[in-house]
Amino acid sequence: MMTAAAYKRILLKLSGEALMGDDAYGINEEVVSRIVGEIGDVVRLGVQVGVVIGGGNIFRGMKGAATGMDRATADYMGMLATVMNAMALADAMRRNELEARVQSALRIDQVVEPYIRGRAIRHLEEGRVVIFAAGTGNPFFTTDTAAALRGSEIGAQIVLKATKVDGVYTADPKKDPEAQRYHRISFDEAIGRSLAVMDATAFALCRDQKLPINVFSIFKPGALRRVVMGEDEGTLVHS
Repeated sequence: MMTAAAYKRILLKLSGEALMGDDAYGINEEVVSRIVGEIGDVVRLGVQVGVVIGGGNIFRGMKGAATGMDRATADYMGMLATVMNAMALADAMRRNELEARVQSALRIDQVVEPYIRGRAIRHLEEGRVVIFAAGTGNPFFTTDTAAALRGSEIGAQIVLKATKVDGVYTADPKKDPEAQRYHRISFDEAIGRSLAVMDATAFALCRDQKLPINVFSIFKPGALRRVVMGEDEGTLVHS
């Protein structure tokens, strides 16, 4: 008999860099297909999945601003990059027989739906994956903050931050072989130990909304499913 999932509705935060795999930039089809397969496993458990996606594989707002570009302009360009990633992800889901909808915080009605909270929740209740694009729709806010915001708005029970590392460690595990993974840690402990779980705005919003965060590796086969089943995978940051 299959054990029930620990969460009914989740918000998955994917970085744009996750989509490029080992490529220098762009979207690696094999990597996207693998990520979609992991998401499909969770959807088939009956879990409702919202996704916030970054755009760093195409354009980084901060990097653009550093080269002298106006910061707001650079951030808007970054938001448009997330729309491209969201469309690619939704198309990969269609090919894997998953229903998905892209909702954008910037209005591009000929291409994707506008972000409408009630409609997003209805899609989730009907078993569709909802991919939230264009961040919060505002410059100066990261896609981490968009994940915390959308997670709070749709009533997600947890934000899952997909990274290249399988959790939060006491030190950089690549540099320090003695580094230990935190299995669970409180928001206050994470702040006290200056652990960069998410950017400060996103982290504060999750803490205020008592919305737990799990940091895990999207490249570890089956990790997403194990997190959703409530197993010891990644690092759980909680109230």
